[in-house]
Amino acid sequence: MSSSVDSIQTIKVPKPVPLTTTRFRPPKKNIPQTKIERDHFLQSIRNYIERENPVPPMPLDELEEHAKVILKELNYEGDNTYLHYTAVCLNNEMWRETLAEIPYERRLLLMPKCLRVEDKCPAPFDEFGLLCKQCGLCSIQDFQNEAERLGYAVLVAEGSAIVMSLIQTGQIEAIVGISCLPVLERTFPYVEAAAIPSIAVPLLQDDCINTTVDIDWVWEYIHLTSDDQTRRLDLNALHEEVKNWFTPESIEAVMGPCEGAQEQIAREWLARDGKRWRPYLTVAAFEALREDRGEPIPDDIKKIAIATELFHKASLIHDDIEDEDHGRYDQPTLHMQHGIPVALNAGDLLIGEGYRLIGESEISDAQKAEMLLVASQGQRELCRGQGAELVWAREPKPLKSKQVLEIFRQKTAPAFEVALKLGASYAGKLDEVADVLAKFSENMGIAYQIRDDMDDLGEDAGDNELEQMRPSVLLAVARERAKGDDKALLESLWSHEDLEDIAIHKIRKLAHEVEADEKCLLLLETYKEAAVRSLADLENANLKGLLRRVMGKIFNDLEIKGWCREFEVKNGVREDEEAAE
Repeated sequence: MSSSVDSIQTIKVPKPVPLTTTRFRPPKKNIPQTKIERDHFLQSIRNYIERENPVPPMPLDELEEHAKVILKELNYEGDNTYLHYTAVCLNNEMWRETLAEIPYERRLLLMPKCLRVEDKCPAPFDEFGLLCKQCGLCSIQDFQNEAERLGYAVLVAEGSAIVMSLIQTGQIEAIVGISCLPVLERTFPYVEAAAIPSIAVPLLQDDCINTTVDIDWVWEYIHLTSDDQTRRLDLNALHEEVKNWFTPESIEAVMGPCEGAQEQIAREWLARDGKRWRPYLTVAAFEALREDRGEPIPDDIKKIAIATELFHKASLIHDDIEDEDHGRYDQPTLHMQHGIPVALNAGDLLIGEGYRLIGESEISDAQKAEMLLVASQGQRELCRGQGAELVWAREPKPLKSKQVLEIFRQKTAPAFEVALKLGASYAGKLDEVADVLAKFSENMGIAYQIRDDMDDLGEDAGDNELEQMRPSVLLAVARERAKGDDKALLESLWSHEDLEDIAIHKIRKLAHEVEADEKCLLLLETYKEAAVRSLADLENANLKGLLRRVMGKIFNDLEIKGWCREFEVKNGVREDEEAAE
């Protein structure tokens, strides 16, 4: 392992996604304000449909009556703020399974021209609507290219006449549309009269210019197909089930009785907090690839999933010691509680336990060998990434943003890749999907670490975040963009000189002034998009659909915490009066 900073590889950054696809503009008030809230609404609506079995097509007034019942169940009784939004979502979910059965080539994707960047868009119009020039400034290009690749007809236009004429030809049997709520209300009677399955994704603004839309939501509906037999899987319920495997009682049921104080310390750490994304990914991959779909989750896959978390929790213990971190999960780190020797041994014990669980699984010897190789290769790559950072930390120098991203690739992506590949291996399908899982994990892992990097310097970050400097893509981008005294200030962060005199809020403000925050958010969206695109050639519809939805869930649950009040005020997240603080 080289000690030279210059020897760290520079990673290839995917083509950036348009800024208009990110959450840079405040949403309107008559739709849920976060994706988590949206998912809660959708799950409540799906539960209602399963219970009441309403049948489409349904007139708007009847839809609204059902919507009022749903809102009452959500404790919004008497508040009509979300009435039309709920009615639209209800209509979508009633048609969902019907849409899934209709071939892509019999569907129409209908987009509004207000998704374009109006003052820069070079696209002309004809009698059918906007003719996209593929300039890359907005999300229209991405939606159109993917939909046409699948076989959709695509229109970028408003007006029921065009749509109705297409329906009357008999070539279009379903519509996936994007629009603001007022337009949806005006066009609904025409679509309802035609009794054609229609799905509508509301825009995030009603101002008819440079609007945005929830990309994950559109992507989900565009790709909806009956070939994906996991489309009805409740991802939230699956995640909660996985979390429940890490209570002390559940851990003991899988791993056996605890022996000795050291093992008790290690298991307490395993049970402590955490999102449990890695074991969740293991189970998700297995659910997508298993042959006996719908059957209970086997006990052995619980062992494999817990093994992925054992490897992850061990790496956290070792990282905290190596990075001299004092807190995690709002509690002291394990080495601060029990001392470095005990913590090191606990980490080693967890790694050994992970391999033990894989070895004890009732699978073929070939599968065990495959899993052990996957786990050991992932651990090797993770240690190489951590090692590169540790060697750099002996004589820290500013890194280029691409060098930081390469460290992220080595440190975070392997854990996701191991989790997914172990699930695929248990299902006996790893050979078919290994390459795609590697690409998907690499891009998702980098996106995940960018999000963490921004949180590390967020308003909730500790006061000692600048005391132990580590590779940061946010600081790297800020340094690359800064000039003069500002650049000198940022470079001083790596010299360990007078860090106590540098307030973290000054660094936040400086990073915002050179738009490093926006660049990092763009990078985050770019790698998320690259992860989704890596699934394009995957032939297994179940795995493709499930991973796309899993990707949305992970990043829906990981809201970026505001670390610059001025940035949040500008984008409508905070009230203006807070800017004066």
